[in-house]
Amino acid sequence: MLKDFFISLSQNQFLNNAAKKYGLKMGAQNVVAGTNIDEVMKSIKELNAQGISCTVDNLGEFVFKEREATEAKEQILKVIEAIHEHKVDAHISLKPTQLGLDIDYSFCLNNLREIVDRANNYGIFVNIDMEDTSHLQPSFDVLDDLSREYDNVGTVIQAYLLQADQYLEKYKNYRLRIVKGAYKEPIECAYQNKRDIDANFIKLIEWHLLNGKFTSIATHDHMIINHVKDFVKRNNIPNEQYEFQMLYGFRKELQLKLASEGYNFCTYVPFGNDWYGYFMRRLAERPQNLNLVAKQVFNKRTNTVIGVAAGAFLLGRLTKNAKKNRK
Repeated sequence: MLKDFFISLSQNQFLNNAAKKYGLKMGAQNVVAGTNIDEVMKSIKELNAQGISCTVDNLGEFVFKEREATEAKEQILKVIEAIHEHKVDAHISLKPTQLGLDIDYSFCLNNLREIVDRANNYGIFVNIDMEDTSHLQPSFDVLDDLSREYDNVGTVIQAYLLQADQYLEKYKNYRLRIVKGAYKEPIECAYQNKRDIDANFIKLIEWHLLNGKFTSIATHDHMIINHVKDFVKRNNIPNEQYEFQMLYGFRKELQLKLASEGYNFCTYVPFGNDWYGYFMRRLAERPQNLNLVAKQVFNKRTNTVIGVAAGAFLLGRLTKNAKKNRK
């Protein structure tokens, strides 16, 4: 129910608009690395100075207007230029829906091709993030089309998907980020139980470390991290073959600890005003994340907004249940 609650919040347009209005005054500066390129470059340089590389996400998704998709493309191109000009250790993560996947496939592909081509000129890697299952196959199609022309692209494998092992084997020669998954998916295509998801997550990580190209292990779970540490040691897997990844603003001490221990570490760095849906899904993915940022993020104003949303959500559930009982 808690996961459903945060997924519901992530889709609430009123709260999303409110988040944009108040911006980083709401405390989002703890989980979003700025609203513009200058601010995100400053955040990246600070992380680089501590031995941490970055993947940059210009926040935004589910775009249905060509103008908005074009604006997103231009912003990402500016980020690529800034990475090159500032000579920072960073690459790009992007979502196909932000670049027009829901508008027209060819339009989206052309936008992505321009981004990947520009990044390729500078030796910058581009990671194509995976979204909900309704966009899964078109996103893989985009990857397939781009990889015929470029070798600086990779993608994400979501461990909660029942077919995740098949996707992993198909794309084993790509640089992959392996995650648990953050969207609410039906039982027909995704594991629903945390234990099952965790077990599959570990299985996928181990398989790709042994059989694949570069592996980005995206988790805040220290138990899984410790498991991976033991696994790579037992199997003599070199550090150059993998990295740990966490989100900007989460478990900062552990991020620094892993980097100081000599592990490759990459922080997922989101920026921009459209941060709300991203953040709610992070809480849905792992509600324990709420404990990691609550003191930093939720001031009185956000508590009020979230509280109102929570009350409305629970009231809706109660009303729905009451109607069922009367039938």
